[in-house]
Amino acid sequence: MIYELRVYHAVPGRLPDLLKRFDTITLKSGERHKIKQAGFWTRPGRRVQPGALLPAAMGLARRPRDEWNAFQADPEMAHQARRNEKNGPIVARVINSFLQPTSFSAVK
Repeated sequence: MIYELRVYHAVPGRLPDLLKRFDTITLKSGERHKIKQAGFWTRPGRRVQPGALLPAAMGLARRPRDEWNAFQADPEMAHQARRNEKNGPIVARVINSFLQPTSFSAVK
């Protein structure tokens, strides 16, 4: 299994809005398109940039490309995202990485 790690850097002061978007909009859209998440984390502490949300998407072996494309093009999610950004952008940038667990990893 290969996992996708997406790091969302929130616009300063907008992390609560980004977290709310994932909790109330993005995950529901993902469920409609059979996209499962492995977990979400935020970075604690002073040594890292505040305002980063780290969701690990489901493994690529289980993510057919057409389902991902449908998820990204979901009109309801796009509508809700526009409403969610009525006070300005929430995401400053996204960094995408693909990770393959080692043979001794608890995540397979």
